[in-house]
Amino acid sequence: MDTRQAASTDRYNKKKEAIIAAAAGILNRRGVRGMTLADVAASVDLITTSVTYYFKKKEDLAVACFLRGIERFDALIDAALKEATPEKRLYTFLDLYLALHRRIREGEEAPVAVFSDIRALKEPHRPVVGAAYGQFFRKVRSLFRAPGNEWLDRRMATARTHMLMEQMYWAVTWLPRYDLDDYGRVRDRMFDIMLHGVAPDGAKWEPAKLPDLPAAEDSQRETFLTAATRLINQRGYRGASVEKISEELNVTKGSFYHHNDAKDDLVVACFERTFEVVRRVQSAALAVRGDYWHKIAAAAAALVEYQLSEQGPLLRTSALSALPEPMRLAMVERANRVSERFAAMISDGVADGSIRAVDPYIAAQMLNATLNAASDLPYTIPDVAAFDAAALYAKPMLMGVFSH
Repeated sequence: MDTRQAASTDRYNKKKEAIIAAAAGILNRRGVRGMTLADVAASVDLITTSVTYYFKKKEDLAVACFLRGIERFDALIDAALKEATPEKRLYTFLDLYLALHRRIREGEEAPVAVFSDIRALKEPHRPVVGAAYGQFFRKVRSLFRAPGNEWLDRRMATARTHMLMEQMYWAVTWLPRYDLDDYGRVRDRMFDIMLHGVAPDGAKWEPAKLPDLPAAEDSQRETFLTAATRLINQRGYRGASVEKISEELNVTKGSFYHHNDAKDDLVVACFERTFEVVRRVQSAALAVRGDYWHKIAAAAAALVEYQLSEQGPLLRTSALSALPEPMRLAMVERANRVSERFAAMISDGVADGSIRAVDPYIAAQMLNATLNAASDLPYTIPDVAAFDAAALYAKPMLMGVFSH
């Protein structure tokens, strides 16, 4: 290759990388359905037809964003797997992830596309990204493999891997609360919680069974909310169209609008329903006899089981990023109140000695991430049942990922 060809190739690659970087940020804010080639082009001072020279369709660009993100995470886990023990691998993975996030906040690197919106892709794009993510996921799962860990079967390792990855994705929403100089402390607190959970020494996993939540007064509206929640979790905010929701319920679009003014209103109602369910479970757990360890365990177990129940799942918080800004801000405020209530329960437990001395805010955010991701359990572990999901998923979060 002569000098001119090399320079031309270099310019092409740099422009392509700039487009992928810009698209990743837009993708995280608006999702696959909300991203347009025109918006991406404007963000890199190009016209739309110039972007199509690199990516013919926006779906092609979305695939490139996801694959690049997987490559970057894959490099982190490759480095972590060089460590001799699962504990050291986990620490290194967290350390490298927070270093990456720090560089992104400082503007030294482009944002990583949020993988939760992969589900919004259609054929033939979704299988391409799905295969790459599956290979990456299996590599992360090998982090737990070591002599002496034979008790950790495939289902348990899969659940722990899913929980670990969800921590990385959800941390993006709360890490900006911290100064960059505090990232070392955040890493240590996260590692401590993953390694030991929040349970005190000698604690047992025997969560109390909470009373069933009362049935909704308007059963027909509850049916609409449940169907919409499932579709949004599966296809993303923009992927769950009015037509799809109506089709799921076997009703006409006219019937849909008879019960709902607009799709955005329905989405907000789904969030309100989710927050109300969590609030009721928290209140029921606070009424349980016993210390705060038993209350936290009861709440976590009940919410994981709810995700797999006929009334479930809860709406994944990833849908927040695609909401129109005024709605998003209001829903984020509600989500923060839910998290702060968990933090208060943990703080009270630390005070009375029934919870380990952990950072209440970080522990609450990590618990939220775990409960949020539990809606995906039927996809990650198809044979999982509600009665053992809590032990498979909530227990490692609360008692440590290497606990039996």
